Amino acid sequence: MTEPTPSSSPAPSAPAARTSILVVNGPNLNLLGTREPEKYGTATLGDIERLCAGAADAHGLECDFVQSNHEGALVDAIHGARDSAIGIVINAAAYTHTSVALRDAISAVSLPAVEVHITNVHAREPFRHHSYLSDVCRAVIAGAGTLGYRFAIEYLAELTRERAL
Repeated sequence: MTEPTPSSSPAPSAPAARTSILVVNGPNLNLLGTREPEKYGTATLGDIERLCAGAADAHGLECDFVQSNHEGALVDAIHGARDSAIGIVINAAAYTHTSVALRDAISAVSLPAVEVHITNVHAREPFRHHSYLSDVCRAVIAGAGTLGYRFAIEYLAELTRERAL
């Protein structure tokens, strides 16, 4: 009987630490700044991206930012975050009220998610009162304007810090 010889291959490396938050924006949010400023304010999507990047940076994190008017592209982005992100901030816009596909994508990736709405959807039209996402998200922030994105990032950073302790 022969003794097994030690392998000369290097030991497997630990998985890379997750350091990003996926920020997902749905349909028509590319028009922020000019679309109904009385409801949504004058901040552009670029302004929100900079706000998110600054909030993430304060916690040693980065943001991967995606906006699409196409539901499948948003689903693909959520799937892509599965092994790289610590969590998801999602303003699905109108898809909040219609998309079982986005709900299932969030559920499937098993990442903590925060649903964000710039306006208070509960003070608006009745069809906006129902969300297909809320039950698979850890938190919902509505009506805080663009600051809701910062609050969501801070919440996810705190969840990550708590898990590390």
